[in-house]
Amino acid sequence: MMTRAGSERALITVAVMSATVMQVLDTTIVNVALPHMEGQLSASPDQITWVLTSYLVASGIFMPLTGYFTDRLGQKRYLLLSVLGFVIASALSGLSTSLTEIVVFRLLQGVFGASLVPLSQSILVNTYPPEERGKAMAIWGIGVMIGPILGPTLGGYLTQVLSWRWTFYINVPVGIFAMLAIWHAVPDTKRRPRTMDWFGLALLSFGIGGLQFVLDRGNQDDWFDSHTIQIAALLSVIGFLGFVWHGLVHRERSLFDLRIFRDRNFSTSSLLLAVFGLGLYGTLVLQPMMLESLLGYPTFTTGLVMAPRGIASMLSMFLVGSLINRVGARPLITAGILLSIIGTFATTHYNLYISPFWVIWPIVVQGLGMGMIFVPLAAVAFTTLRPEQSAEAAGMYSLLRTIGSSIGISIVTTVMTRQARVVWNQLGGHIQPFNPSLYLYLDRLHLTPTDPRAAAVLGLELGRQARMVAFADAFTLIAWSFVAMVPMILLLRGSRIGARSGTGAAPAPTTE
Repeated sequence: MMTRAGSERALITVAVMSATVMQVLDTTIVNVALPHMEGQLSASPDQITWVLTSYLVASGIFMPLTGYFTDRLGQKRYLLLSVLGFVIASALSGLSTSLTEIVVFRLLQGVFGASLVPLSQSILVNTYPPEERGKAMAIWGIGVMIGPILGPTLGGYLTQVLSWRWTFYINVPVGIFAMLAIWHAVPDTKRRPRTMDWFGLALLSFGIGGLQFVLDRGNQDDWFDSHTIQIAALLSVIGFLGFVWHGLVHRERSLFDLRIFRDRNFSTSSLLLAVFGLGLYGTLVLQPMMLESLLGYPTFTTGLVMAPRGIASMLSMFLVGSLINRVGARPLITAGILLSIIGTFATTHYNLYISPFWVIWPIVVQGLGMGMIFVPLAAVAFTTLRPEQSAEAAGMYSLLRTIGSSIGISIVTTVMTRQARVVWNQLGGHIQPFNPSLYLYLDRLHLTPTDPRAAAVLGLELGRQARMVAFADAFTLIAWSFVAMVPMILLLRGSRIGARSGTGAAPAPTTE
């Protein structure tokens, strides 16, 4: 790999990260605007979720194809084409006048935006020397983490001050800057002939598309009680199994080489990242819901309360970038998991009367831990891979992160919803005329059980308490998902990030 001057590396980093930040912000910035879209696009709450689902499905299908298109077009051409297509699709999404239009344009956004995150990771891996790869992954990690942390706050501000359309229009100036920077700074790679495996692509599309549909719509459609979910799940299973079989039998013309998962560091890091995605995105979904719906925080205040997680993550990522070569990846990942466990178990003790301080300090601890997990995982995943495998590996790595986050969001929202019903029934059983506590509670409000207002007051309080317990149960599940990551660390091979050998093969890993 050619060594580049520091100024050249800095320009390349700015170019690729501007495209990455644009894409990851777009995946979360639109969420808060959905209620505002419903009226203008004449869509129901059930229909408007297709604005999210269409993007996720298209992005999930095309993300593993990053290596294929990089070989065919070269990394610079492919990156420019992706940013250009993403910007045009963003502008068209903002101009949409119907649900059909915005769903089609969001599909295009997903197609062109799918490669931006994995391609930026691949370019940084090959731009920085191995001894500085920890710093490179720290920069990349900050860009990727900005989206879920700042996206809802920025989206809420743009929607409130301007309109929901500006959640799409904001991509236009950022994308133009990214294209100019990429054109000037990013080097191209040699194009290599590859043929498209259309049958494999069809199988992969069924697998990923079906899975994303199930995860996105499952809780809303009551999971497998819905025939639509059953069909989508069956298509997903058939697609994935068929793709694996096809890839192993027709290895020479498969979309990507499944043997990449033989690399223990890459496969273990990908699995850890998927579990990490469950904890990260599950938390990012639950905490704003709890703060706004139960504690009465305004949207902008919620964003401010959540912001310390992002600040803590950035600080820990910079720290990890300088420490990873000295202490190795495994100790840092272990420390990050322990901090995440502490911060998440603290959230299981939340109640309806907590102060902002008791909301914020677990968030800060979680942020420190998550930053210490994300960067070493991204660095060690590519330590023992050949440079020419980086684009393909980055596509798979980002796909598994996306799937892990989708699974996490689906699991925690399902647990929260169903536990709220269970707790409602359990607590509701104590509201009966033979419970003296009922009279004491109503007496403080100058009410009696026969007062019509008493039923409304009791129903409201019962719902609040049931939801709070359900949130605590979902946080408990997330905490145990971090605990489950601990034994998986032992599967990582010696993970100090060092220089590659002169042959260009993977570096000789050190024993930790």
